Amino acid sequence: MISAELSASRVWLLHKPDGAACTPFKPDPAFTNRYRTMAVTTRMTWNEEKILQKLLGNVSLSLLFKSSVHECSVADMINKCNHQGSTITSTVFIDHSLRIALGIQHIISSNYLECEVFRVEGIQDVKGYIWRITGVAQYRNGLLAELRAYKPYADLVSEINILLLGPVGSGKSSFFNSVKSVFRGHVTRQAAVGSDVTSITELYRIYSIKDGNDGKSLPFMLCDTMGLDEKEGVGLHMDDIPQILKGCVPDRYHFRPQQPITSRHPTFITSPSLKDRIHCVAYVLDINCINSLSSEMVEKFKQVHKIVLNCGIQQVALLTKVKNYHGVLQKDFLNMNNSMTSQSQIMKIQKMLKIPISKILMVENYAPEWEQDPLKDILILSALRQMLRAADDYLEDLPLGVTDEVAGMSQLDMCDQLPCF
Repeated sequence: MISAELSASRVWLLHKPDGAACTPFKPDPAFTNRYRTMAVTTRMTWNEEKILQKLLGNVSLSLLFKSSVHECSVADMINKCNHQGSTITSTVFIDHSLRIALGIQHIISSNYLECEVFRVEGIQDVKGYIWRITGVAQYRNGLLAELRAYKPYADLVSEINILLLGPVGSGKSSFFNSVKSVFRGHVTRQAAVGSDVTSITELYRIYSIKDGNDGKSLPFMLCDTMGLDEKEGVGLHMDDIPQILKGCVPDRYHFRPQQPITSRHPTFITSPSLKDRIHCVAYVLDINCINSLSSEMVEKFKQVHKIVLNCGIQQVALLTKVKNYHGVLQKDFLNMNNSMTSQSQIMKIQKMLKIPISKILMVENYAPEWEQDPLKDILILSALRQMLRAADDYLEDLPLGVTDEVAGMSQLDMCDQLPCF
């Protein structure tokens, strides 16, 4: 049995409205009597109920108690819900008289809109599952706090630049939208999302991420590109990639698949420094399409990998559209799914890109839905954290005592030695 109310995607026993005074909820008797004769229905929206069901493992919920319909007292709630099983709560409200009886005097009371108690049928009875569903919000908030406090290694740069590279429709733009949604506190779609046929991203975009708490820009940027294509003359041109890595391509540059950028372009950045460069490359791939990658696409990825490697830039792989992400999240929220299907896909990526398995990450982006899912948030934030750690490894590997300008120029020299394709 679970006693809860939802506010956005978060599970609460009691919900305090924005700006409401911190006084106990006292329903109007006339209001209570009017609704007592009506059918008892949950206050949750359809989306909120689906999120709660997913969090508990696709269970069925039966509403047992509703404070605005039944008597708003602990005794009445117990009478309605007794012998229905153990109760799980996420935020506990203790009545003032009970606090006095227990000798607990210093708890701030909360106003709430509704108290609802559900019987949960079909919940998984496995070791650690209850811990996971009750600890998910705490773990998610811990990741958020860690990333909000992040600072690039040794303050060598003020912001980390993460480049998203991958085929059309792999989820590059969706990943940016998902990261932004987590920090904003609601699902948002700033970047246009492409189809699985042609790339809708034609501009090079350097996206900043703002913290929803105070609106300040966080110290990392996500750089979105045109999708890679297996055909020549379609999608991102291979000669554009070294220029992007070096920091020579400006924000909002319009890609031309058959004509890469050169130093003669009016907006070309001729003297980029370390802060302009890419510090981590994330290869974005749809996990459902890995086994069907053409030999031409695999060869193109190998060429990109060589370019990035010769520039000394850290790399990770980001597998998107992970439908079984509830299985990916084990007790510590980080272990990947050990199913043979996922393992075969992971091993193929590891062989193709020569990337350690620890740097092959999994997410399920926000695409059609409009409500946040705390389990998705954990995967998105964990992937972002690994990218920032990879970028820190890149910065730490620079020669000691280098300045921003010197470091940038030394890396430019390395990339300038790369052949054109």
